[in-house]
Amino acid sequence: MPQSLPKSPHSRGRVFPQYNLPPEELARRQAEIDAFGMRCKLVWQKVCPQLMKDHYNWFITIEPESENYFVDAAFRSAYQKARNQYPHAQLATFRINETGTCGSI
Repeated sequence: MPQSLPKSPHSRGRVFPQYNLPPEELARRQAEIDAFGMRCKLVWQKVCPQLMKDHYNWFITIEPESENYFVDAAFRSAYQKARNQYPHAQLATFRINETGTCGSI
């Protein structure tokens, strides 16, 4: 008769509990993300009305520190233009339409 292997107890919880971040750190990171998004959205709101006439539903990639932006019909092309100019910068991409997104929110 074959011998059965001993059952190991099931462990519950996170895989790496030592990597849990304190709530203060999570809040700080979320505040940084929100501030970055707001800086980018301000640039988008400023330039979008002029661009909507000729580039409706195209993509705009924004580098908020310099307020430079790159426009193209394809997402990847707009992003690549910005990445070539600013290889280490944090970038944001929007649609050139009423909401800045694809679809409705």
